[in-house]
Amino acid sequence: MADEPSNGELWRLIEAMRGDFRDDMGQINGRLDRLVSADVYAVEKAAMAKDIADLVKVVEGMQQQRQTDADRVTQTRRWLFASVIIPFLGLVLPVVLFMAGGKS
Repeated sequence: MADEPSNGELWRLIEAMRGDFRDDMGQINGRLDRLVSADVYAVEKAAMAKDIADLVKVVEGMQQQRQTDADRVTQTRRWLFASVIIPFLGLVLPVVLFMAGGKS
């Protein structure tokens, strides 16, 4: 019987385990106090999803505007070439050819 703990030793071990258990529960409660409730999480997640959707729309709008601007630049270059450069060459080229032909 010398190997078995006495009632006093068992009581001290039980009290020590209770103290450890209380400490552990206190730590768990402290962590739970920092957690967000499921309702708040759902609302924040929905708000974040809406913000992301809004950003996607803004980026798509910016890409569309960029494409529109690029098309406008291309059209301006075409207009400049068709309305200014070709008529200018039509006027200057005969004069240059006439002058070059007259010297021979």
